[in-house]
Amino acid sequence: MSHTLRAGVIGAGVFGGHHARQYARLPGVTLAAVLDPHLERARALAEPLGGQAFTDLDAFLAAVDVVTVASPAGFHAGQALAALAAGKPVYVEKPIAVSLEEAGAVQAAGRAAGLAVACGHQERVLFKVIGLFGIPEQPLRLEALRHGPPSERSLDVSVVLDLMVHDLDLALALSAAEPVTVEGEGSVAASGTWDTARAEVAFDDGFTAVFDVSRQASARRRAMRVVYPSGEVEIDFLTRAFRNTTPHPLNADFADTPAAQDTLAASIQAFLQAARGEAAAPLVGAADGARALDLALAVEWALAG
Repeated sequence: MSHTLRAGVIGAGVFGGHHARQYARLPGVTLAAVLDPHLERARALAEPLGGQAFTDLDAFLAAVDVVTVASPAGFHAGQALAALAAGKPVYVEKPIAVSLEEAGAVQAAGRAAGLAVACGHQERVLFKVIGLFGIPEQPLRLEALRHGPPSERSLDVSVVLDLMVHDLDLALALSAAEPVTVEGEGSVAASGTWDTARAEVAFDDGFTAVFDVSRQASARRRAMRVVYPSGEVEIDFLTRAFRNTTPHPLNADFADTPAAQDTLAASIQAFLQAARGEAAAPLVGAADGARALDLALAVEWALAG
């Protein structure tokens, strides 16, 4: 895949629009197609960016080399499997699926076909830029806060699969330990599913991670605190306030880097490199997406219990 790649986006909603515009502007790739059950919506996104609109999946897959799946979460696995069966590397927005069986099927299909499968946990870009993945210590405690006001977006899944899953993935990526127990509490609001949630996850090495998410808040808040044996790192991702009391050099000016300013672009570029065979794997692969989903479903189980 050394030629200019033809990219296709499944889903003409908010996230589909983000992916389509990235493909239209990044080097080495063009936006070729957008698939949506509503043809006019697909046209409204695709045509100004030079792409074609489709409602038929087979015709869409024949027109592209790589695929982003940005449809509602319940369709992620089926559409990813169809793309892989057609020989197309695929980038699946989070969550990778809504069940572990589906996630396992996507992972197995990608492995069997030898095709890149990326999952949309692009927040890892920030941690990489900051340097957190390079700290040679295991964390003792993590506290993550992610609040946002009500939105019509992603109401087909709980706030756990919508928002918390990002921070669950980051905790799993930071620690070499395995989660062993999960406790949680939450509330159901307009969506009919969990719209606020607080969970505490204990890991087998004593690491504890606490997650607080809401999509019913009056204002946006997003912060994280990570405690290490040698000190603490605190980050407010909205104000860019940064505090590091560990001896490890971290990038307090992470927000000024191109990757941090456009994490989706960095994530898609990593996917395209993997699709071309220029990199061994995307930034976040199918196994990572499945692992984050596994923990997210455990949190939902704890909330229901």
